[in-house]
Amino acid sequence: MARCFRWSLPVLLICACSFVSHAQPAAPVSAQIHLGDSVVALNGPWKFRIGDSPLDPVTNRPFWADPAFDDSDWETVDLTPRNGAVDPISGLSDFVPGWTGRGYPGYWGYAWYRIRVRVEAPAGVKLAMAGPADIDDVYQTFDNGTLIGSFGNFSTDHPVVYFTQPAIFALPDPVSDSSGASTQVIVFRVWMEPNTLFQGDDVGGFHSAPLIGQASSVNARYQMRWLELVRAYILSPIQAFVFLLLGVVACSLTFFDRSDRVYLWIGLILITSAVFYATTGIGSWTQWVGALPLTILQDVILVPLIYTGWVMVWRVWFHLREPKWVPGALAALVMLLMVSNLLGDNIYYDVVSQPVSHAFHTTAIGVKFALTLLMLLNVYLGIVEQGLEGWLVLPATLCCVAGGFQAELRQLHVQTNWFIYGANVSAFQLSNLLLVGAVSILLLRRLLVSLKTQRQMALDVRQAQEVQQVILPEGKTTLSGFAIESEYRPAREVGGDFFQIIPHKSDESLLIVAGDVTGKGLKAGMLVALLVGAIRSTAELNSDPEFVLGSLNRRLMGRGDAQATCLALRIAFDGRVTLANAGHMPPYLNGEPLAIEGTLPLGMIDGNEISVMRFTLKESDRLVLLSDGVVEATDVNGRLFGFERVHDLLRVAGTAAEVAAAAQAFGQQDDISVISVTRTSVLEPAVA
Repeated sequence: MARCFRWSLPVLLICACSFVSHAQPAAPVSAQIHLGDSVVALNGPWKFRIGDSPLDPVTNRPFWADPAFDDSDWETVDLTPRNGAVDPISGLSDFVPGWTGRGYPGYWGYAWYRIRVRVEAPAGVKLAMAGPADIDDVYQTFDNGTLIGSFGNFSTDHPVVYFTQPAIFALPDPVSDSSGASTQVIVFRVWMEPNTLFQGDDVGGFHSAPLIGQASSVNARYQMRWLELVRAYILSPIQAFVFLLLGVVACSLTFFDRSDRVYLWIGLILITSAVFYATTGIGSWTQWVGALPLTILQDVILVPLIYTGWVMVWRVWFHLREPKWVPGALAALVMLLMVSNLLGDNIYYDVVSQPVSHAFHTTAIGVKFALTLLMLLNVYLGIVEQGLEGWLVLPATLCCVAGGFQAELRQLHVQTNWFIYGANVSAFQLSNLLLVGAVSILLLRRLLVSLKTQRQMALDVRQAQEVQQVILPEGKTTLSGFAIESEYRPAREVGGDFFQIIPHKSDESLLIVAGDVTGKGLKAGMLVALLVGAIRSTAELNSDPEFVLGSLNRRLMGRGDAQATCLALRIAFDGRVTLANAGHMPPYLNGEPLAIEGTLPLGMIDGNEISVMRFTLKESDRLVLLSDGVVEATDVNGRLFGFERVHDLLRVAGTAAEVAAAAQAFGQQDDISVISVTRTSVLEPAVA
């Protein structure tokens, strides 16, 4: 950034002078700079010392802030940056190494900087100072022994640290000597957090020089520093928005295929990544939250969850069931990684000693290697089982691994940050962008395959529905001596209710079998097809109702949860009825339910006991068979259709369709089937 010179305004003379002791209050000028209405970087020479100052017992002020303090034995530090030097993490300009790169490796805590400046300015000119735009981590600043401001909160025993931000301080009106000049002793008390040591080997204290000059010019430079900081982290909110949007889209894909959990896993990880980038922007540009809580949130919670989540994603992606210990191992590793990051980042330095902290830091690296191996194992198994699909996932996995070890690569002096037009692009951000790009392509491909599969399944369901319509009798059937009506209304495309009406030509008897299998949908429909076939084949051998139900019970045994309630009745030509029941609703004779003993449904136990009763169906008698979908119909208020409504309805309803329509209109919850058999007085030829 070029400095602004306006020569028409009063001249501000700032001379960087050497430090003085109590015995030598006036130090010789070490450098002299004549500038216009502008600002000067206080590059030095500064006096520097690690540690904290003792307090004056009378004034309770630190001795080292006193302008008359003798700092002649302190180390001299020059903050002049190399040409084009930038912060390797944030990309801020005018970067100089901190104290760990200047002979104090591993040191964290307090340190002090002092400089004496001689200023010549016309009366009435307001002076200001901009604090260092890049510093580890927070500071208090004094002018001639008076505290004029701070960056960070020093009101507690442990300073509250924020991510580095520009700060500006108004300087008190100078007290000029006889020559019209004033001497300013500028002092900084700096605090660095112990976990900052893990950011590099040149951290600690000043990374750029403070600026001093006329207030308006310093404010202009201060605004430019803020713009530079905003530009450096501009990608964070952009990525937060993009990842949040993609996360919501990924989660919404579950509505297209609820059976595939991978969409939900990826969506949650992307939303977690969005939170990570959002907190980075919040921490870089605001002081809403201290750096320590944000560090715990990001390093201890979000990063372990994101990295471990990707391991689980590829396991779900390939539908892996082996090794079975992987989910348990992942849960243990993510907890160990969280604890290791928490105790290994020197966050609790007052509780955890330095050697113990380093041990946990090493453990965290080992855990990440273990997670990486599990991730690669999942991809390897995916390649073995699915071939091309596994190879397509491999590039996304490598991007995830590369981003997971950014901090370790930085400590090995591998470049992990690039600055494109001043915007910071880290290896973590770049790898995540490549990862999301690869995953988006994979998700699109997976979704297309899933939609194709769903279309095929929909076709299968439609064909099953057509088959079910074929195997069910027609709505109205007229046989010699009988008028039969049936109505079937499945709750889904394929229902679980079934019934068969089989006339026996040799003796003009009639066999009716009705039932309800457990479950709904295609599985229930396939079981219905099995039972209907068994009913037809069994009836050809023996149409006795008890024999038919016994045969069906044997067919269902050993088929897991394949169970069904079923009722079979045989009506002879003279009206004699044999009724066998296995857990089904009793029929209604002329509007009244038949009293038949209840039994277990078919398929539950071998040799199931079946209730049998016999009665005679007279001319004009009407026998109605119902499935439980009628009585279990439920309205919006949760009230059941119930047996009383069925009883009242059967006394007035004329057809099976009216009964089914009334239950469906009330609130259908299950398949509804109604069969009405009326014995007629006029004998008609049997319909083939």
